[in-house]
Amino acid sequence: MRESAARVAFPEVAASDVPSVRRSPVDGETRIAAAAIVDDVRERGEAAVREHAERLGDVEQGASLYAERWEMEEALGAIDGETRRVLERAAGRIRAFAEAQRASVGEFRVAVPGGHAAQVVAPVERAGCYAPGGRFPLPSSVLMGAVTARAAGCQRVVVASPRPAPVTLAAAALAGADLVLRVGGAQAIAAMAYGCGPIESCDAIVGPGNRWVTAAKQLVSGAVRIDMLAGPSELVVLADDSADAGVVASDLLAQAEHDADASAVLVTTSRELLDAVRVEITEQLATLPTRETAMAAMGNSFGVVACDLGEAIDVCDRLAPEHLEVITRDASDVAGRLRHYGGLFVGGSTAEVLGDYGAGPNHTLPTGGTARSFGGLSVFDFLRVRTVLEIGVGEEGEALARDSALLARAEGLEGHARSAERRLGGC
Repeated sequence: MRESAARVAFPEVAASDVPSVRRSPVDGETRIAAAAIVDDVRERGEAAVREHAERLGDVEQGASLYAERWEMEEALGAIDGETRRVLERAAGRIRAFAEAQRASVGEFRVAVPGGHAAQVVAPVERAGCYAPGGRFPLPSSVLMGAVTARAAGCQRVVVASPRPAPVTLAAAALAGADLVLRVGGAQAIAAMAYGCGPIESCDAIVGPGNRWVTAAKQLVSGAVRIDMLAGPSELVVLADDSADAGVVASDLLAQAEHDADASAVLVTTSRELLDAVRVEITEQLATLPTRETAMAAMGNSFGVVACDLGEAIDVCDRLAPEHLEVITRDASDVAGRLRHYGGLFVGGSTAEVLGDYGAGPNHTLPTGGTARSFGGLSVFDFLRVRTVLEIGVGEEGEALARDSALLARAEGLEGHARSAERRLGGC
């Protein structure tokens, strides 16, 4: 009976049947409904934000939409010492990693005919960072967004989160946020994109959220920069017969408890491991407080038995998952053969949840196969790489102008050609 239940919870899919897909994180109906909210906020500003926030239960009628620095600091001072210390340690690790990212890209100057060209790197001025606040507060998402924005050099950082818990406000204080918008959903994204009361229009908006948040980010992306369109969370564990079934099952269930739409996949070269993981899933679910959500997510989850490690790697690359754990012999070597993932976690000691809670790298990652095209949230989402060109008077500059005129005429743009030729001596 126990084994049968486990099979229902975690079915097997043939390696050849695992598709390579890019799932849309937003359905058409949600996009249309979110567009109405976004347009309303763009047109009516704070009044529309309040109306939607009160209607959807983000804030009580007449309550403040904002938490200012003093409220964040008050929340930070009120939380217990152990929670404060763990938030401080996590923020420190995230900051160190983000600052190293920032230092990895710099400015340069190269010679071009008649002058020089340069790269200039500068942060956007105003950042908006979303943190979900559904079933549980997510201070980790506050740290991931706001700490990274500050490390990039943003002058103003706003956090948006519906019904922020004290620990969320405390995290915002540690991250250096200037203001917290006590609002979620499409109305929060629109408020940060187009402005709302004390919130000026943000230049970049980042952070995970539900389908309403994602739809709104897609809708405003033409006006502001966004990090990505993330859908339901997902984990793939690549394991061989050296893996501990209990560890694998616990990692899969940790992913499954995110929400009912999450997915957790095991790709293995060992049928014995798959069978043992099924049993472990059943046993661990029995005592998991979030088992109702985790069991629902198991409906989106499955196991794959590959004929060899090469096929297993191919399956993982086809899935291009948000999180990918490698629990095999020579895990570092196997990791080097993988091509598509949002975040990679190498070795049996490297639980994906360590990345969730501030080991350093960001936990906001691409989903639905879009890791083939995008990376995770980073300081680069808050940076603008711009170019500068300066050409002096002289023969080399004139040669460049002649080339430009020739290319302009090849494209049928006579005005461009004449503009370049105005830089020639004697014109």
